[in-house]
Amino acid sequence: MGRGKTQVKLIEDRTSQQVPFSKLRSGLHRKAFQLSVLCDAEIALVVFSPGGRLYEFANAG
Repeated sequence: MGRGKTQVKLIEDRTSQQVPFSKLRSGLHRKAFQLSVLCDAEIALVVFSPGGRLYEFANAG
């Protein structure tokens, strides 16, 4: 059995957005790193937080 579908919607409260943002950002960073290693791909990832902070990842093969 699968997990089922998750409804994706905006979290209205700005303070409640921080925890999911941090978890999803770290997961996205991990997946970008895995993709670069497994497929020998050049990856660039740029993420801006709701507060305007910059997070980046780059791997040049």
